[in-house]
Amino acid sequence: MDRLHVILTLIFAFSSFAVVQSTTFKIVNRCRHTVWPGILTGADRPLLNPTGFTLTPGKSRTLRVPVAWSGRLWGRTDCSTDSTGKLTCLTADCGSGKVQCEGRGAEPPATLAEFTLNGDQGLDFYDVSLVDGYNLPMLVIPRDGKSGACSSTGCLVDLNGACPTALRVARAGSSRSVVACKSACEAFGDPRYCCSEAYNTPETCPPTEYSSYFKHVCPRSYSYAYDDKTSTFTCVGADYMIIFCPLPYTSEKLLEARKETADLPLVNKTMLHIGHHSGLIWFDFRLCLC
Repeated sequence: MDRLHVILTLIFAFSSFAVVQSTTFKIVNRCRHTVWPGILTGADRPLLNPTGFTLTPGKSRTLRVPVAWSGRLWGRTDCSTDSTGKLTCLTADCGSGKVQCEGRGAEPPATLAEFTLNGDQGLDFYDVSLVDGYNLPMLVIPRDGKSGACSSTGCLVDLNGACPTALRVARAGSSRSVVACKSACEAFGDPRYCCSEAYNTPETCPPTEYSSYFKHVCPRSYSYAYDDKTSTFTCVGADYMIIFCPLPYTSEKLLEARKETADLPLVNKTMLHIGHHSGLIWFDFRLCLC
């Protein structure tokens, strides 16, 4: 009986280990500059470590993700350390003063990859959100999913250059060097842009000219609080590749050669349309598979 108990205990331990280690995030930096990824685990969920690290251009890091993990991941940019050793970042700083974020989230504006793994009906739910603004292009690619749609999502376009003037975050001393693009909620604090107070339902908080700017250019990303139908994706049993600064001109054939898949509208032609709406000048990048 004792021997059977030991065997059963070992089987359970190994099977539990396999389940816990079943998902991986491969985080890739294709930017021409260093990115400092930050990670925040949701409340009452198993912690994903590390909570932050440094990723130089062209490098990647693979993390083992706990079962039923939920949280968000983002990229900090233009980080530096002062004479006391305190780390600060120009965009998406988590405020810890360290490479590790230690339970702190990103300061807006920040492009966010959000995950809930092994959720309802065993589905992974994931999205790339611009609700808190934008600082970096980001692509999420599910790999080897067992079922579900398992679609890729993200924002492949650099939005900073064409960011509406009222939403721009510029480098100190240079109004032309735009490093991030705020959400209208962050920029104005108006409930109708934040979907709060009297505007806290899908019926009372429709898209605005500002959220439409994000949606036109990055049609699969979350653009505002009630943008669920075209922005949340599901998969079962996948590993995930999270790419900073994915190449918008990468062909599907090249992705396949790299053993990556992405069914986003990948850009190799861009038709630029300049429109006016409520005094806002916006750029509509009409993406196509060409």
